[in-house]
Order: sequence, then structure tokens, then C-alpha cells
Amino acid sequence: MYLYADDSKVFKHINNILDEQILQTDLNNIKEWSDRWLLKLNIQKCKVLSYGRDIKINSNYYIKCNQDQFKLEKLEFINDLGVTFDKNLKFDNHINVKIKKAYSILGVINRNFKFMSANTFVLIYKSMVRSHLEYANCIWSPFRIMDIENLEKVQKRATRMIYSVKNMCYEERLRLLNLPTLKYRRLRGDMIEAYKIITMKYDNNSVINFKQCDNSITRGNRYKLFPVNVHYNLRKHFFSNRIISTWNSLPDYVVSANSTNMFKNLLDKFWNNQEFKFNWKADVGGTGSRSFNDKFAN
Repeated sequence: MYLYADDSKVFKHINNILDEQILQTDLNNIKEWSDRWLLKLNIQKCKVLSYGRDIKINSNYYIKCNQDQFKLEKLEFINDLGVTFDKNLKFDNHINVKIKKAYSILGVINRNFKFMSANTFVLIYKSMVRSHLEYANCIWSPFRIMDIENLEKVQKRATRMIYSVKNMCYEERLRLLNLPTLKYRRLRGDMIEAYKIITMKYDNNSVINFKQCDNSITRGNRYKLFPVNVHYNLRKHFFSNRIISTWNSLPDYVVSANSTNMFKNLLDKFWNNQEFKFNWKADVGGTGSRSFNDKFAN
């Protein structure tokens, strides 16, 4: 079980009927405990969501309500703490919702601010639009070119709202406004979260356990991570796997920062002149990865 404020999640890997029965017993115990301590459950809000590529066991779960058994509703996707999770963990619904929300706010800004200086726009855009596109992006960060481009189009349209830079190309507008691409911002966010996890800024019981390389001969930093072989694109682009090559490419003086703020400053200086900061199709510098177009050509 995981708890956050008054929100609880009970989970189990279901391989057979016995696993299903164990999870049902857990639900019964939770209901019994809540009744004993006069903590009333809102059963209408209790839902079931199964994650997996090929779910063969059709599990049904119940919670006792008075003298009846209330069957929990099964969902295809669910909104949890502001992120929409679907059963395949592709986050299509979440990305589409955030894009629509961002366009809606851009419309409000356009109707109420007819003339904006560059500084005014950047301040409003960062606080009212980009914040929606970046919330919890370490979880749902896209890897499909269609999703990446659709997110970037929001910032493209936004920067055209400034009359003085309207006729420039997207990359030139970003450089002039000092606004990195959204893809760069997601990568930067990944590195910050990786730093917090590896340097134990979080509770060790609630984060990923990265396997660190113990070979001092290998090039890289003192916290270099051991890569994991995966067979599916979806898993390859999960946070725990996608950050490894980029993290390993960072110099030791960056990852050995004494605080999170120092790490951010050193990372920004190290990446300051990288092409991928303002060109979302460029290579991520220092990782040896293929170009964006080559990587997604197929």
C-alpha cells in the first residue's frame, strides 16, 4: 500500500487466482480496519485499474457495504494526483489534456494582452502555460515523435504572440527569449530527479534503486549508472532507463554538487552552449545518441 494524504493505493502483481484472492483479502482487511477506527471509506471513489500488455485474468474485486458486496468499477484510465494513467502507461490521454489546457490558456492571454513585451510574455508564459506542460513530466515524458512535436507546437504558437519576433523561425525566437525547448526542459528535469534519487534526497523506500557501476576504469562520473537491457520501447523510455546514458555523460564536477540548487546551476552552465537546448531535433550532447530524425526514422 502507498499513502498520500487521504489517498491510498493497494496493488499486487496478479499471476493467478490465488494472487487475486490475496488482494481481495487485503481489501477486506482495510475495510475492517477503517470501520473499527470510524474512518468511513468513500466506496464510490474506489476504483480498479489493471496495468499490463496482455491481461489474461479478468479480476473482480468487492468491498462490503452494510450487508451487501459493492463491486468496484474497472477503469481504462484514471487521474491520480494530476496525472492521467492508462492501462498501457502510454499517457496519450494525459498529454492531449495538457495540450488542450495550454491552448485554452494561450487563448485567454491573447484576448487580454494585446501588446506584450518579450519580458512580460516570458513571465506570463512560464507561470500560466509552461507549468501545465511540465507538471510531473518525469512520469509521462513522451518518446513518440508525434507527442513530442505536438507539445513543442504549443510553445511555437505561444512565441508567435510577440509581435517583434513573430516572423523569426522557432529556434531564433527561443534564443532571443532565452526559452529552451520543452524537450530540453524535460531532459533537465530528468537529470534533477536522478540527482535527488542518487544523492538520497528522497526516502530510499519510495524511489528507484539504481545500480551503480563499480568499475573505476570506465569514463564518466563517480555516480555512473549501470545500463539495463530492455526489449520494449515503452520500458526503454521509462524514467529509470531513459536517464542512464545522459546521466553517465555528465562530468564529475556536476554530479558531485553539494546541493540541488548547485547541481541545477552547474548543469545549466555545462549545457549552456549545446545545440539541443534550442533545437528539439538535435542530438543530446555528450551521450553519443543518434540524431532525432535518424532515431525515429522508422
